[in-house]
Amino acid sequence: MNKAFVKESENDDDDEAVALAQAIPAGAKNYITPAGYKAIKDELLQLIDVDRPEVVRVVHWAASNGDRSENGDYIYGKRRLREIDRRIRFLTKRMDSAFVVDPSVHYGNDQVFFGATVTYVNKAGEEHTVTIVGVDELDPLRGRISWVSPVARALTKCREGDVATLQTPQGSDELEIVSVEYPEPVTD
Repeated sequence: MNKAFVKESENDDDDEAVALAQAIPAGAKNYITPAGYKAIKDELLQLIDVDRPEVVRVVHWAASNGDRSENGDYIYGKRRLREIDRRIRFLTKRMDSAFVVDPSVHYGNDQVFFGATVTYVNKAGEEHTVTIVGVDELDPLRGRISWVSPVARALTKCREGDVATLQTPQGSDELEIVSVEYPEPVTD
């Protein structure tokens, strides 16, 4: 296919980067747990050391087969290579801007800070357990919420037994904090 019909910007940054950059309040740091930082670093190393060289090998082989305009392996490989390079740039920027915070420094504390696992009961009597993490490591289905989320902001600095007020589109909800836990410090 002629490049004139394909719109691909050379300096097209990841849509993820824009979305996540907007998720962090202006002037705030990109907080991340040590486990989250390690996950980003592991993904980056996987892309650099394994995935990219494999795709380069496939593209090189496909290019040696001749006509590149009709060569699916070549066309797909080049597209995949651009995706990998974009992801590498994104992860590198995230690691550069990351501010690693070890939640185990608060071990034994009953006040909610970054990295806390909080169990709370809402006004309807539903019990929820969430862990407050960085925007790069959130996973709502596993109870991992971003520190900039409304729930995390409502819970932050509260203690066990406190009632936090959460403003929702349906009105205010009261969250009674049942327990606050932090991971144990790792001793080497």
